[in-house]
Parts: sequence; structure tokens; C-alpha cells
Amino acid sequence: MERRTFLRATAIGGAAVFGGTLWRGAAYAAPAQPGAGPYGALGSPDANGIRLPSGFTSRVIARSGQTVSGTSYSWHNAPDGGACYADGSGWIYVSNSEINPSGGASAVKFSSAGAITAAYRILSSTRQNCAGGKTPWNTWLSCEEVSLGYVYETDPWGTNAAVRRAAMGRFKHEAAAADPVRKAIYLTEDETNGRFYRFVPTTWGDLSSGTLQVMVAGSATSGSFTWANVPDPDGSPTATRSQVSGSKSFNGGEGCHYANDTVWFTTKGDNRVWQVNLTNNTYELAYDDSLVNGTAPLTGVDNITGSSSGDLFVAEDGGNMEICVITPDDVVASFLRIDGQSGSEITGPAFSPDGRRLYFSSQRGTSGSSSGGITYEVTGPFRA
Repeated sequence: MERRTFLRATAIGGAAVFGGTLWRGAAYAAPAQPGAGPYGALGSPDANGIRLPSGFTSRVIARSGQTVSGTSYSWHNAPDGGACYADGSGWIYVSNSEINPSGGASAVKFSSAGAITAAYRILSSTRQNCAGGKTPWNTWLSCEEVSLGYVYETDPWGTNAAVRRAAMGRFKHEAAAADPVRKAIYLTEDETNGRFYRFVPTTWGDLSSGTLQVMVAGSATSGSFTWANVPDPDGSPTATRSQVSGSKSFNGGEGCHYANDTVWFTTKGDNRVWQVNLTNNTYELAYDDSLVNGTAPLTGVDNITGSSSGDLFVAEDGGNMEICVITPDDVVASFLRIDGQSGSEITGPAFSPDGRRLYFSSQRGTSGSSSGGITYEVTGPFRA
């Protein structure tokens, strides 16, 4: 993908189109169906209360406190960040639990036909595990969203015990994204003055030791940056975000996604999606709600993932309970909406390995309580 330059947005119905230099170097185009984005308009709520484009269907995978269908495992409360892993001809979906204490993470295993074959715990006795990230060696990094929180490296198959990775720093961890080219893990911090970090392991594939670094840049919304070592990753007595002069502050770091020499991350305090170009060490805005005057569908940015087409899928924390898509043609549009769950947030979007199924959760469901979480699957003609 080529570098994308954010300029401004104009509304087309319920979608927003961003002018500028796009990933593919083409002039922007309006959605095929005005206001609906690349997948078309949202339909009426289905039996699960989800509004989807034509051709897509949903099913409930698990509910907090209830046994996962076909297993004896009771699904965790407050499901949050997630990822998918190939498992022979099937796959596994991993999901965090954002409760404190207990926290941890669980997994659901699927057959090649999508049938649930197992569910089990992969991490226990941690605190408020919010988001995280998948590694290229097929482990799940589960992040504690608490002061002086840790990153835990877990096994999606539940065979190997989870390991605390203290070298990755102690702060209010949110999400992680692995970069196999530069052999680094990018990390967001959920503080109003949080920082954007990277962890460079001593040996790629082994997170037991390495160097924690923080982004150093000016106060502008675009520009160049450098990395500086964090002197004391333990964060005590001085918080990691306060140790390096000139480190750039971000308002509530949330989701993080890497693809094609680019890392995207969201900041909920100002409702922005940031884009970091790793080939030339520059950063800029990919989306800024304040510049669209409330005309774009995306509000309350949170977890973020990407598809093979280059589309970004951004889950809303609140807003109107949508997952929105940002296309390589810079169209921002609603992909799905959950009705009747205004007291919740959407978490953990992740695609199955073949890209045909999207998993996510409503963290608090219809009850608005952490014990009311619901994990879903959406199947349909996703863009290749």
C-alpha cells in the first residue's frame, strides 16, 4: 500500500469520503450505493439484533456465564480483544476478559465447517485484560489495562502455560501489533496522556528480553518521529510515559493493527485513527472525527483490525454500536450495527484465516453488565 495523506472529509449520505493522496494513488470515489460504503446499506435487525448488509448473516458463538454450545466450558465475562489462528483445516478465536480481578482469556475452537469443537481457558488470575495482539509465531499477547499492568504471552491451543513478559514494560497496556519486517511489537497505552511504544526483542520470537522504546515527535497531527529507549520499563517510581523528554502524547490509546509497513492505532479521547508509515518514519491522521463535523458514521473508536482487501474495520466503544469500515479509497461507512445494546461496546474484531468470517463481541450485551457479554460471528461475501 502506498502512503495515504489525510486531508478532510465530505459526507455522502451515511458515509464519508476523504480526499487526498490515497493508498492506491487513485482519486477518491463515492460508494457504489450512496451512504452505504462498499457493502451496501444495512438491513433490518436480524434475530440477534444485528443490522447487516445484504448477503451477510450472524450467529451467537458464546454468552458470558453460559456454557459454550457443544462444550462444558462457561464463557468469560466482559469479552474484549481477540484474534484468530489457523488450526489445521479449522481455526481458533481467542478472547480476553476485561474484568478485575480474574481477567484472563479464553478460546473457542472451530472445525473446517465452522462447527464449535472445544472451548477452554488460556490465561487466568490476571487483571482487566483488555486488548492485545497476535504474534507471527502464533501466540496471543494479552494486555492488562491497569496501572503498572503487564503483557502476558499465551498459547491459543491451551497447551503451554502463559508467561508474563515484564520486559515489554509496565503501564496501562491496551493493544499490541507485531511487525515481522522490523522485528518489533507496537504497544498502545490507555491514558489521557498515553504514549505509543515499540518493544524490540533481543531475539525475534522470544519476548523474554529486549528494549522498550517510545515515539518521540512534536505536537502536530503529522510529521516525522524517532524512537527513544525507555530507561526504566518497570515504570516505578516514574511512569514510562514520563521518562523520555519529547515523547509524543496520545489521548487514550486503543486498538493497534499492522500491515504492509504501516501500523494503525486508535485514540478514543479524541476519536482518531492514526497511521504510522514505518518505511520513512512519519505519522499522520487516517481519520479525525472533529474534522467531519459529526457527519461520518464512525464515533467512539476502539479496537481495529484489517482484511485482505486492505479495508480497516474499527469497532465502536459506544457510539451507535457499529463496526465501521475505512476502505483504501478512503470511504468511511457502517458495516454493521447492533440494536438494543446502547450500554455496551463492540470489542475484539478478528477475521478467520480464510477471511470469510468476522468474530467480535458486545462486551456487556443487552444488560449493560460485564456478565451479559455476547460473542458473535458474521459470515458473508467479504471483499478479497
